[in-house]
Amino acid sequence: MATPKFPHVTPSFHAVLKQRVQKYFEEKQTATTGGWRILSKAIILVAALTAVYIVLMAVAMPVWLALVLSGLMGLLIATIGFNIMHDGGHGSFSKHAFINKLAALTLNMLGGSAYMWNQKHNVIHHAYTNVHEVDDDLDAGILLRMSKHQQKLGIHKVQHFYFWFLYCLLYLFWIFYSDFGKYFKGRIGTVPLSKMSLKDHLSFWIGKLLFASIFMIIPIYVHGFVSWMIGFLVMTMLSGFVLSIVFQLAHTVQDTAFPLANEATGKMDDEWAVHQLKTTANFATRSKLVSWLVGGLNFQVEHHLFPRISHIHYPEINKIVKQACAEFNVPYIEYKTMGKAIASHFMYLRSLAKTA
Repeated sequence: MATPKFPHVTPSFHAVLKQRVQKYFEEKQTATTGGWRILSKAIILVAALTAVYIVLMAVAMPVWLALVLSGLMGLLIATIGFNIMHDGGHGSFSKHAFINKLAALTLNMLGGSAYMWNQKHNVIHHAYTNVHEVDDDLDAGILLRMSKHQQKLGIHKVQHFYFWFLYCLLYLFWIFYSDFGKYFKGRIGTVPLSKMSLKDHLSFWIGKLLFASIFMIIPIYVHGFVSWMIGFLVMTMLSGFVLSIVFQLAHTVQDTAFPLANEATGKMDDEWAVHQLKTTANFATRSKLVSWLVGGLNFQVEHHLFPRISHIHYPEINKIVKQACAEFNVPYIEYKTMGKAIASHFMYLRSLAKTA
């Protein structure tokens, strides 16, 4: 399947927006990367995950406390993904390429694959957001209908009730099935993978083995299979739900669009930046706590427009983007709270359950 093209228009909203954001950084005389603010956050999160893991492995404790700490590990894994891996994968964590690579590779330590994520997220999702049969993020298998362009099945009538549980399984599905499926098929959805180098192959398998050693083999040896299994499920299911819901609130809500390319020309109707604004939503941007925990991914609009700028700058860029949208009459989708965004996601899935 050929990927769609975006038209070049004059005047270009994207060109104006880039000029204004570039001017902002020039006037502030600051780098677009994260600097000490994101580095300090990374140290705190990695130290916290390490400490919780050591306590769970070395200290005898009541079952309820072990379950609480297992859940905390799941939250820390998701937070590390949002704050460290995500910025590192986009090259916005540091001005040094090597440090960005290390930040991105935290995903491998946590069971995923930085290579697969880069192909799926950076190459495909960011370029073709919410485009049916191209954006692999819309493909949740037969159990969930995420777009009006996807086939409706009988089970989808109640998907807005059971999606909560399915989201809990995302992390498990990701690390034990999805990555391997992409690896052996050599493609993500309909888009072929870029050729993997020997280093890419080694990184993929070493990461999987390290995860298995740290989070499976050692805990089973220390605590036994049953205790490990319960704690592992608590950790991965909580992490999976948090990862799922944060990313779904960005694109699959009531107000976002799911445009298709013109069948004759293969082109989308809007230029790329306008397409991003029509297919992406923000939530809870006034909450500093939410912003800190999700690595600025509540500013998804700014992230999709400027993925190589660190999330610590999004609150300021947000003002520039909103002003430009008002001038060019481009929609800007935002939910004031996370609760309202979750409600919109629920209603969106419900609407897909009812419509053909």
